[in-house]
Amino acid sequence: MIATIGPEAAEVLDWFHLTDAIAAAHNLPKAEARDNIIRRGDDTVLSRTAWIDGLGLAVKTATVFPGNTAKGLDSIDGAVTLFDDRDGRPTALLDFKLVTKWKTAGDSLLAARRLARPDSQNIVIVGAGNMGAASRECYGLLFPEARFKVWNRTTARAHELADAWPNTEATADLEGSVRGADIVTSATMSVDPILKGAWLRPGTHVDLIGAYRPDMREVDDDALLRGRLFVDSRATTLEHIGELRDPIARGVITPDAVVADYYELDRFTRSLDDITIFKNGGGAHLDLMTARYILDTWQAQ
Repeated sequence: MIATIGPEAAEVLDWFHLTDAIAAAHNLPKAEARDNIIRRGDDTVLSRTAWIDGLGLAVKTATVFPGNTAKGLDSIDGAVTLFDDRDGRPTALLDFKLVTKWKTAGDSLLAARRLARPDSQNIVIVGAGNMGAASRECYGLLFPEARFKVWNRTTARAHELADAWPNTEATADLEGSVRGADIVTSATMSVDPILKGAWLRPGTHVDLIGAYRPDMREVDDDALLRGRLFVDSRATTLEHIGELRDPIARGVITPDAVVADYYELDRFTRSLDDITIFKNGGGAHLDLMTARYILDTWQAQ
């Protein structure tokens, strides 16, 4: 029987257990993953498929319709299906938003556990959408004494997110906030860099979530040149996401500028004054790892 798992499964999930599961899954044979993007103006459909020998298969389809916001509808929706590794039978249908939230934020949290300074006190969230809220949730667990600032192009959204959490305030001063930050986590739909390398002080960890298309970027070239670069997967970021594809194509950096991906977790290290930059590509293999963790945890209850 196919398991159907809805948003209520979040009650039994744990952010740190998820990151441990993602790390462990990278000890399995390397994932085979394929992405397909179709666009109609501002609307996008993204289909992602992954297969990890010993773990299973996953197909995730996401629709991104920015105009839905004006209609009172969610701008992002979709579905996630898991298949058995041995015989290919469908085993679970999972809530798209549940998988996306936990995959995306968990992906960044794993990097932060290894790359952010343990004494980080000032965290800036850029973008007050669903992923901004998820970042506040999981970063707040990793750094329970930290102070948070939220910046969003629409100031009212920043206040909404800030008002929902303690030790959190909205800010209209992006540059000033970033200049004082220990961690900057950004989840926007920007196609032009909004974060400048000149704003980053030594020791800052930058978590880039938003850019997922070849035409999207959140940081400028200077940031990439100043920082030590890490990605979740070389295969799904270097040639597919504008954050790295664009500067590589222009010769600003080379693919060798990326220190490591999650198949080289032992290389996710930092010195005290390093600026570390992590590009969260969120490939289909991470959806598979997360969906499998959710299914196993749900069934264990």
